Amino acid sequence: MDNVLEIERLSKTLGNFHLHEVSFALPRGYVMGFIGPNGAGKTTTIKLVMNLMHRDSGEVRVFGLDNCSYGKEIKQRIGFVYDDSHYYQNLSILENRRIVARFYRGWDEKAFQRHLLDFGLPPDKKLKDLSRGMRTKFSLAIALSHGAELLIMDEPTSGLDPVFRSELLDILRQLMIEENKSVLFSTHITTDLERVADYICFINQGQIVLCQGKDEVLQGHVLVKGALSLLTSETEKVFIGMRKNQYGFEGLTADSQSVRQFFGDTVLQDQAGLDDIMVYYVRGHKNG
Repeated sequence: MDNVLEIERLSKTLGNFHLHEVSFALPRGYVMGFIGPNGAGKTTTIKLVMNLMHRDSGEVRVFGLDNCSYGKEIKQRIGFVYDDSHYYQNLSILENRRIVARFYRGWDEKAFQRHLLDFGLPPDKKLKDLSRGMRTKFSLAIALSHGAELLIMDEPTSGLDPVFRSELLDILRQLMIEENKSVLFSTHITTDLERVADYICFINQGQIVLCQGKDEVLQGHVLVKGALSLLTSETEKVFIGMRKNQYGFEGLTADSQSVRQFFGDTVLQDQAGLDDIMVYYVRGHKNG
């Protein structure tokens, strides 16, 4: 399979934080959700991919090219959408476009004007007068107007209301269908990824916990609920994470066969969402 992004054993130390031998690959034409709690290493990884900081070790290849040796060429083919606009806030949309467009050989003015219309962006309005959601749409319009093959999105829906988030995700999903873009979508809002992601890469404390197809992740984990009396030191080992209180327990497992073997029909099993999976991996075994 053709990969647009390949990361192998990527490491970086920043003070007390260690990104440790991170490895994953994003196939062309797919959306990868990059999830983890705040401070897990998502933004650090993205900065290393974009060559905004030097890696300590490991390899990053974008379109098969080393991201340090071919940085300028790679950035011509990548679009960036951050959690808030990094453009000129006191300038209008069109004034920002005039500055940005000159940096891209493949700038397509017709595409930009089409995206302004489709996204409902007022061309003469200053960025500081736009809502956060509209500034995110502007960043997306810029990213899509120079032929970017890979979109890197760092918390693009953070701070947006549910209606705006839904609209942005619909736009993203349509782009995948019509333009065959690849997307690395970093977020802690996992419900957004359940709608659009093909793959899930989960990072915690600077290390990759799992990296699989979204359906494989969701189908491979189960929430189990039952009475405290059912638990022993042996049965607790089945669970990745668990929460106990006076009424019983709830735990996450990736071993439903052992659950059936230990508990039979004495427990309830529910499908786990990405939120559940992330929370239980991070929290582990907790009381209360």
